[in-house]
Amino acid sequence: MIQKTLDKLRPHFQEGGKFSALRSVFDGFETFLVVPSETSKNGVSIHDAIDSKRIMSFVVIALMPALLFGMYNIGYQNYTAAGATASCLTMFLYGLAVMLPKIVVSYGVGLGIEFVVAQWKKEEIQEGYLVTGMLIPMIVPVDTPLWMLALAVAFSVIFAKEIYGGTGMNIFNPALVARAFLFFAYPTSMSGDKVWLAKDTWFGLGNIIPDTKTLATPLGEAAAGLTPSGDFWQYCTGLMPGSIGETSVIAIAIGAAILLWTGIASWKTMCSVFVGGALTAWLFNIGGLENNVVANIPWYNHLVLGGFCFGAVFMATDPVTSARTEGGKYIYGFLIGVLAITIRVLNPGYPEGMMLAILFMNMFAPLIDYCFVQRNINKRMKRAEAK
Repeated sequence: MIQKTLDKLRPHFQEGGKFSALRSVFDGFETFLVVPSETSKNGVSIHDAIDSKRIMSFVVIALMPALLFGMYNIGYQNYTAAGATASCLTMFLYGLAVMLPKIVVSYGVGLGIEFVVAQWKKEEIQEGYLVTGMLIPMIVPVDTPLWMLALAVAFSVIFAKEIYGGTGMNIFNPALVARAFLFFAYPTSMSGDKVWLAKDTWFGLGNIIPDTKTLATPLGEAAAGLTPSGDFWQYCTGLMPGSIGETSVIAIAIGAAILLWTGIASWKTMCSVFVGGALTAWLFNIGGLENNVVANIPWYNHLVLGGFCFGAVFMATDPVTSARTEGGKYIYGFLIGVLAITIRVLNPGYPEGMMLAILFMNMFAPLIDYCFVQRNINKRMKRAEAK
């Protein structure tokens, strides 16, 4: 029935039709609803047997556990700060009310720009923003204003994606570029202890939270020279202040299992990030930096604090911006872990570190791949000469 309806509407959107100017929009909705029957005949370079739409769909599914828990945690943190009690459902609905406008703004602005660009270039609409549009609201503080989020999304889509040629051509992870833009353009709204409470939402509970009430993340406390609150189990469950999708290690682990089971994410990259982070944190633990609280956080706590797990699972494994050679994945992931912990420890003004580490390594992923490819070429040439 859907296909028959689309077949009847298609002539109106083709060349000479009444709505031919919206051909890309129609094509985008058609490929979203049904699997297209057309296949590429020539000029194709295959990296994997799975199509991009299916990849994006699986990644969005993998993000759901972290997103749903993040919604609940928003309500939990706000009700706890207000000294009030509520059911789990009420806390979840509170978080849903906070998150829904952010998701709508992210997709509305991002997809709007992509639709306009596709129409202007007379190209198909790519599916890449399906994941980016979900990631951006999940990696920003809960109190980020909607206008600020819209500005970051527009900057990311235009300057980190479309300017390079669209989906699959970008050098940097677009979601992290949006986060970096907000961090450097509006630092007071991205860090500190006043950005983790979502006040004045539809439920109105924020109105009873005192204006002086603040929440600090464990890493924020450590950067201020205080002993981080909570323990390893609390860090794993995620019932603590933090970016919306980054707090629950258990929810992120479920998403990781989905990505690995479907073969979308590389276990080599993912595991290498944790190995690099654990080794670096352990070296700082035994390094004797007595006046540095972050350096003395146990190495295993470093791996479950902040955005380390989320970045390792959903950002470092991005198939477009990460290393593609099998050996290069080990180097790429390991260096991300090393840089993330190093930035945390040595830069008190920026205790997170994961965002900058991944963006920095995005620049070097092509070089890492080039080195491994060139090495393989040289080996084959030597074997050929020997024969």
